[in-house]
Amino acid sequence: MAITLSTIAPITRTYLSPANNSPPSCTSSSCTYNLTLSPSVTANKTVLASSSHTRRPVSAAVSSSTGTAESSIGIGEETGSLLERVEVFDLNGNSILISDLWKDRKAVVAFARHFGCVLCRRRADMLAAKKDTMDASGVALVLIGPGSVDQARTFSEQSGFKGEVYADPSYASYKALSFVSGVSTTFTPGAALKIIEAYMEGYRQDWKLSFEKDTRTKGGWQQGGIIVAGPGISNISYIHKDKEAGDDPNIEEILKACCS
Repeated sequence: MAITLSTIAPITRTYLSPANNSPPSCTSSSCTYNLTLSPSVTANKTVLASSSHTRRPVSAAVSSSTGTAESSIGIGEETGSLLERVEVFDLNGNSILISDLWKDRKAVVAFARHFGCVLCRRRADMLAAKKDTMDASGVALVLIGPGSVDQARTFSEQSGFKGEVYADPSYASYKALSFVSGVSTTFTPGAALKIIEAYMEGYRQDWKLSFEKDTRTKGGWQQGGIIVAGPGISNISYIHKDKEAGDDPNIEEILKACCS
């Protein structure tokens, strides 16, 4: 099945020059995707992790979108143990434990598919549009992407994202939270429609960034999600796991979890 995305003029949002925004299958006016559509797979449900210091359960709100959301029964020790060892890197290359991002504050943490992803840029803007509400409630806005610090820095510069940006080169946080990955979660009819919508709104995929080694060697099939966490290492109050690319949760659910 071939899906052609045509450039809609005028483009109101430009992240890249045309030279850096055209994969081998694209022309200046369109990008053709040859997608083999397989049945969607549903992520295995897991439970969130608590701190190594206190193995007490924490509650997690349930997302009502099509993605997978955690139940409110607490989180398992294995997931907690994995999260406690996860390190991410800021735009200067400094490492930080991921739990330190919400240890002393509440944070909305978005996990991108990869730093070149057009749908992730659209989601980043969706969240950033509510940053004033988050700021008023003392809530930080964070985006983590699987890839290198250089990729994270390029994403930050291109998108002008208003929140904090971190890189997870090892994909460790994605593994700990059991975010799904696979071709059948990337190339779906729903994802294709979301891509068309994003292009019509003026968003663009950074193909050069998407096909850099750090992303290409892992296939680029990783899906992400969103959590609301903190303050406190074990305090994760909301989680949404994308079932497929572009599976955005309802922004009002996120605001209810972080700012009500």
